[in-house]
Amino acid sequence: MLINAELLLQYQRCKRRPFLDTHGDYNQRDVSHELLVKVQQDKFTHQQSVLENLEYHQPNYPSGNWQAGAAATIELMQQGVDVIHRGVLLANYAEKYTLLSRPDLLVKQPGISSFGDCVYVPVDIQLGKRPKQEYQVIAAFHAEIVGALQEVSLDTAWLILRNKDLTYVVDLDKWTLPMLEILAEYVQVIESPEAPEVFIARQKCNLCHWYNHCYAIAQSQQHLSLLPGVTPIRYTQLQALSTTTLEALVNTSPRTLETLVGFDTEVASKLIVQAQSTFTKRPLILPYALPLENLTFTAPIEIYFDIEAQPDLNLNYLLGVLVVDRQSNREQFYSFLAETPTQEAFIWQQFLDLVWQYPQAPIYHFCAYEVDTVKKLGRLYRTPHSSVSPVLKRFVDIYEQLTQSVALPIESYALKVIARWLGFEWRDPEATGAKCIYWYDQWLEIGDHTLLELIQRYNEDDCRATLTVKNWLVDFFQNEHTKRLA
Repeated sequence: MLINAELLLQYQRCKRRPFLDTHGDYNQRDVSHELLVKVQQDKFTHQQSVLENLEYHQPNYPSGNWQAGAAATIELMQQGVDVIHRGVLLANYAEKYTLLSRPDLLVKQPGISSFGDCVYVPVDIQLGKRPKQEYQVIAAFHAEIVGALQEVSLDTAWLILRNKDLTYVVDLDKWTLPMLEILAEYVQVIESPEAPEVFIARQKCNLCHWYNHCYAIAQSQQHLSLLPGVTPIRYTQLQALSTTTLEALVNTSPRTLETLVGFDTEVASKLIVQAQSTFTKRPLILPYALPLENLTFTAPIEIYFDIEAQPDLNLNYLLGVLVVDRQSNREQFYSFLAETPTQEAFIWQQFLDLVWQYPQAPIYHFCAYEVDTVKKLGRLYRTPHSSVSPVLKRFVDIYEQLTQSVALPIESYALKVIARWLGFEWRDPEATGAKCIYWYDQWLEIGDHTLLELIQRYNEDDCRATLTVKNWLVDFFQNEHTKRLA
């Protein structure tokens, strides 16, 4: 059985995925997410941008014939070529496994090896901007195999990352042993008759082609990973207490949890109230809720703000603003759209001009991105401090206010989940922020205005969803305050 770098990479992200990739029913896999396709395209483009400045050799062999590929790669190494692209390296492991290494580059360096007065160092080209552990482990995987073939122990391997002019050096003295431990764990998992326990971690799971398969299992089990606040570390601690069901967690004392790794007094209390909310299917006030006077209330004029961005272009191309005038009972949505990246400065000024028409209006948003982006745009376009600072003081983060005050019977505190629990629906049910990134890239490529209309509609719905959540939060706490006074 082959073990390649991709399987080892995915194992570090999720122990369950490579088991399913190896043993699972492919009919149960999801169709590839548009954003995943885009990521794969971006990685290829990044690799090509590195390769275009290099002279390299590539082994010639029939597709999928790894033995022939390995022989062709060794021949290039024996010839002493300077750079090899997508060489094939094979090594035996634990009797019945074959390790398959295909580093993006093998670069010749001075030294002594079985190939003569040179050694080859593996180089991986990764799309990430920082040298994550999973990248360094994979670099160590390549280095271990190429080192064995050269009969020399390598000290370093290299990573070429996105937006980095310099090659990152991987310390193999640090990462070889962890890599071997992970490889041994991987083999144990693959040889097990059962897949590892399901654990839904949305940021890691959303783009996985097994997501819906695993999610259905988690739902059928009422798995605690579906409960907001249950991280892998905290779940391990709960398992040690045999607290692995929702009902068990509801009946757990906060004092039992607050001294455990990953917990403290506030986290323990909040998690148990979250479990109670989910178990009873009703919202509950948190024990460490914000004081009532610190929560927002209705203003005569309110502004709701949401941004769409293209991270790869470092571009904020849509600044959406919903103005709600409660005195005249009118609502107006403004979509400041950069049809080209060069128009970002223009829409930034349009946004400032609009919000300064209502100098007393609070500006509601969901999560910190809008605040961070306004600060960044102010610096980027050298906007006077007097034009930006008063605007920032009016920002109110509805996500922060809600999550510090209330537990809701939901699986996630994403805007879509909260708003849909309240009955709000997006006009395009399948639209997401990730799809908007894909749509905007498509717009730049093919110029179809329908794509911009989809993005603008989604952005307006995000603003209106924030309005829905804010209105509910105000009403909920006013009702709770009234109950206390009764």
